[in-house]
Amino acid sequence: MASERALKLGVAAGAAGLMALSIAADLLSSTPEPRRIVLCGLLAVAPASLVWQCLRRLAPRVPRMENAYHRLPGGDTPQPLGGSTGGDGNIATTVSALQPAQLQPHQHAGRSSAAHPPSPTDTMLALEARLEHAPIALFRIEHAAGAGAVSPLNAAARRLLAPGRASAPQDLHQLLAAQAVGQRQLVSFDTERGAERALVAVSALALQGASQRLAALMPVESELEAEALNAWRELVQVLTHEIMNSLTPVASLSRTACGLLDEAQANLPADIHADLGTALDAIARRAASLVDFVGSYRSLSTVPQAQAQRVLLEELFERLKALLEPQWQGKLTFSVEPASLEVMIDPGQLEQALINLLKNAAEAGTQAQVRARLSRGGRLRIEVADNGPGVPEALAAHIFTPFFSTKKQGRGIGLAMVRHLVHANGGTVRHARSVGAGARFILTF
Repeated sequence: MASERALKLGVAAGAAGLMALSIAADLLSSTPEPRRIVLCGLLAVAPASLVWQCLRRLAPRVPRMENAYHRLPGGDTPQPLGGSTGGDGNIATTVSALQPAQLQPHQHAGRSSAAHPPSPTDTMLALEARLEHAPIALFRIEHAAGAGAVSPLNAAARRLLAPGRASAPQDLHQLLAAQAVGQRQLVSFDTERGAERALVAVSALALQGASQRLAALMPVESELEAEALNAWRELVQVLTHEIMNSLTPVASLSRTACGLLDEAQANLPADIHADLGTALDAIARRAASLVDFVGSYRSLSTVPQAQAQRVLLEELFERLKALLEPQWQGKLTFSVEPASLEVMIDPGQLEQALINLLKNAAEAGTQAQVRARLSRGGRLRIEVADNGPGVPEALAAHIFTPFFSTKKQGRGIGLAMVRHLVHANGGTVRHARSVGAGARFILTF
């Protein structure tokens, strides 16, 4: 307190000295001389220096903050050492929990990042942006365990609950709330395109004194289907190769044996010749049938690479209608909304996939509809529906599996080929629950 008073007195004394010099210089002569001006200037240095020194000491000191912040490895955002962030935040960094390599006070005071750390508002906006654009769906669940209100935290979660995705959002909420903390589970939930599988992980945390859970949901249906399809294709390729290697000589030898039998007909009794002829003919026919059967499965592993091109769907549907309408007798309808809808796809493979679906529809019902439109997110959605008995709920999960068929003479190749062709063009195919009777398949590209 005493030093502050002395500094103020020093400022006053210096100012008084400067004023006295200016008055004396004015009274000594009405006409200024160079020597007198220089002398007055030299005499004014002392009181001016006194005023400057006193004012500098009276100015408030700003504490240096360069050591009050440290950087975490790999990040540019400084965090305070020890204590909380202040304000409304509840985030605290414990110095003892950090590794020695993490405690790196700035050595260069000249760096702008050390002298001007980002404001809490900028840091919060950056965190919110990262959370909003996270590639997985994040949900907040109230309470540390048991049932609790579930709310989406980012865009991926809101899209998952939007119309066109989860058919029963409340059921999805209950499914998330029922998951155990600290474990990863593969779950399945219903969407408008059918059942979809996803990987769920739940963690517990406390924010502002309230316990809650954070659930991360990552749909993996497309990835699992692609892996399963690749596995089936490799299996079919190996099986068909081995079976064909065995069937080909059997078919060839049976035909050769039939020719030798005809040559030896004169030396054999009639009944023995007839029995041998019947047996060899049966072997030859069965071998040829098996070769044809295995050849149909070989097509799964020999589908050519998709050659995408711009296709006007209305023209593609017109070609399909001209090809298939005779067997439907006018009960097959196509529609495109809008009529100018185009897609980059292999037209031959899309036509083959739709032909397979409509072939199944013709065997199950008497009417079928094919509708194409844009769904949410600008994706192409093609729906094929019929009025048949539909797919039993217990069998819906297996209908796209190779070798699986509900028909007595079925080979289980039609829908497996549909899925293969659709995936080859970057799309997905689902069996969806029909509002009324019949089966409904949805192709999305």
